[in-house]
Amino acid sequence: MSLANLVTQYIVQYGFRIVGAILVIVAALFVAKSVGRLFERWLNEQDLEPPLRLLLLRLVKALVVIIGVLIALDQLGLQIAPLVAGLGVAGLGIGLALQGVLSNVVAGLSIIFTKPYRVGEHVSLLGVHGDVAKIDIFTTTLLHPDHSRIVIPNRKVVGEILHNFGSIRQLDLSIGVSYRTDIDTTLRVLRDLVTRHPKVLQDPAPIIGIAGFADSSITLSVRPWVQVASVGSAHIELNQAILQRLQADGVDIPFPQREVRLLNPS
Repeated sequence: MSLANLVTQYIVQYGFRIVGAILVIVAALFVAKSVGRLFERWLNEQDLEPPLRLLLLRLVKALVVIIGVLIALDQLGLQIAPLVAGLGVAGLGIGLALQGVLSNVVAGLSIIFTKPYRVGEHVSLLGVHGDVAKIDIFTTTLLHPDHSRIVIPNRKVVGEILHNFGSIRQLDLSIGVSYRTDIDTTLRVLRDLVTRHPKVLQDPAPIIGIAGFADSSITLSVRPWVQVASVGSAHIELNQAILQRLQADGVDIPFPQREVRLLNPS
């Protein structure tokens, strides 16, 4: 039998099945796109992190396409059950080979669902700290105050002690003044100066008072809250403003002194 006859016989026998399979796959792609749009619209109304929305959307689209491919294979007369079983065995093998990757995925989903931190919050964990810049399925990216990026595998985050500062942080400023200083007036001046600073939050209110008593000075504590993004600049600006104001008001800022006595001058 010639090649042309074989091709003709194959087309006559399987042509309609092939066309039907192609139509099924095209329809599956169209349905996946339509279902994806509807599902995405619903997801945007839910309080979910962007990575989780993207993952769920891709899973739904992939599921529709996979169903379409299985139906198309059935149209071609292929046995689906052995194929599904084979895919299951292959999936188990791939899963064992990619345990580290899958553990990151599971940990990422846990972080996204439990929400121990969100994008924009300042966190400290595993000996590092920074603003949460991105939460992916595999990793969490922190932006360090020096503008470097810290990428942490999600499996390292789950189960560790996490300190979440949220979106605001409290500064801890201190300055020593002489024991001869009018403390009430100085505290009032500092409170007015700090509350008027544009980067200081009014709620929670700044905490200003006496922190302790040193050998040659009274230590005043100034602890305002600022947005995470303003921590570095606010710290520097407030220190400078406090020093300039106290110097302008003539407040004595003592420095450590030692008195040496010669008991046997000879």
